[in-house]
Amino acid sequence: MEVVIYARYSSHNQNEQSIEGQLEVCRNYAKSNNYTIIHEYIDRAQSGTSDDRPEFLKMISDSSKKTFKGVLVYQLDRFARNRYDSAVYKRTLKKNGVRVFSARENINDDASGILMESVLEGMAEYYSAELGQKVKRGMKINAENCYYNGGTIPLGFKLVDVDSNITDALGRIVKKKKFAIDEDSAPIVKKIFEMYTEGYLMADIIRYLNSKNIKTATGGEFNKNSIRNILLNKRYIGIYTYNGEDTIDGIPRIIDDDIFYKVQEMMVKNKKAPARARAKTEYLLTTKLFCGHCKDMMTGYSGTSKTGKLHNYYMCNNARKKLCNKKAVQKDYIEDLVIQQAREVLTDENIKKIATEVVELANQDKDNSTLRRLNKKLKDNEKQKANLFDSLKICTIDAVKQSIFEELNKMEIERQQIMSEIALEESQHIKLTVTEVKFFLVQLRKGNINDIKYRKLLINTLIYQVFLYDDSITIVFNTQNKPYEKKIPRPEVLESSLLGKDALP
Repeated sequence: MEVVIYARYSSHNQNEQSIEGQLEVCRNYAKSNNYTIIHEYIDRAQSGTSDDRPEFLKMISDSSKKTFKGVLVYQLDRFARNRYDSAVYKRTLKKNGVRVFSARENINDDASGILMESVLEGMAEYYSAELGQKVKRGMKINAENCYYNGGTIPLGFKLVDVDSNITDALGRIVKKKKFAIDEDSAPIVKKIFEMYTEGYLMADIIRYLNSKNIKTATGGEFNKNSIRNILLNKRYIGIYTYNGEDTIDGIPRIIDDDIFYKVQEMMVKNKKAPARARAKTEYLLTTKLFCGHCKDMMTGYSGTSKTGKLHNYYMCNNARKKLCNKKAVQKDYIEDLVIQQAREVLTDENIKKIATEVVELANQDKDNSTLRRLNKKLKDNEKQKANLFDSLKICTIDAVKQSIFEELNKMEIERQQIMSEIALEESQHIKLTVTEVKFFLVQLRKGNINDIKYRKLLINTLIYQVFLYDDSITIVFNTQNKPYEKKIPRPEVLESSLLGKDALP
């Protein structure tokens, strides 16, 4: 079994020799019990009545890594002389699968220690049940009032304190903040919107802002992502968003609706328009198109034929290595065929079925491993606090009461941190309804088939895999258990012999 040693000395009549003596006894004990020592934690001139021991606290923290199963001490008073601290830290170690052993005392934890642990666990359960209700109510009120809920403050805004009669779980008045217009940076946001509506490229806007040494909300230089995020941010027209729900006029507006929505239209048109710089061909079936013969992936390539015409096509990776005889196929033809079949799948009946399944999956996704871990951590915190709260009612010893209050304060800070992590995790999951998904799919069925953004969305939403043979195609949709098969006329298959030698890579 892997163990660690903890040793300390605390008074003027103890020294390095006493540490070495403790270590020697512990090492001999480990050897006689076939324990493997993987680390030694040593605190010098530290009192056992205090938990302000750096190496001790590091050992407690390291126990969560599950690299050791036991803590070996010279004798139990080296671990802690305070019964409360001893019970609390032993419980933490126990949760991490770690036991405390004494090299000099052949005893287990005594009955009073076990009782204290049980009381601490039992009391926290009662305390946190009531606490949890207050927390949930406070978070809901927070969102309903459009208070700041954390995260980066967008450029153009600042935070201001507002009067609040909201209290936290311990009954203290909580200071709340709301968004307000920042007079210094709001003009920058307006300038960005104005430049875009006047036809400036994002690259032009970026150069202008960086040349003026203007920084983003996070203090960095501007790039395409930061400009795009600003132009798409609904907060600039006064929309407060929390947990997937919008509140109109929830915050002050910086940009007029006319300008904002004009920018949205221009961004869509610019996506559709030919690239104004270097042309780049997008192969929409990349990672989805496979050779029907060898099942290897088909990759997009371009080449010039004997007539000098540029061809864009998909080719089996093994065919390029002369390991497969699969013929290449024209890019536009195969993509158009897949797009057509994807649109035809969106019948009213299928839309209803897909919408129902998507909502169910979205709800399942909320219960992910990270969220489960955080909720379990919160539940453990609540149980411990409930035990502590209940213990205050029956405790008559002032010193123990003070220790419990101190531990409650620590655990409240931990709980606040956990709740923040949970809120952040939950905010990343959009709340969906069947009606919303059905609306999206209906719009997807009506989209502009020549819009590259629409084509990508359609393929990414509905297409799982495409297997291409020389005379047929098998399309596997995300919405079907059985694949859909479609015959491809042979004239549309691109014969590699039609290409010049310079056409193939």
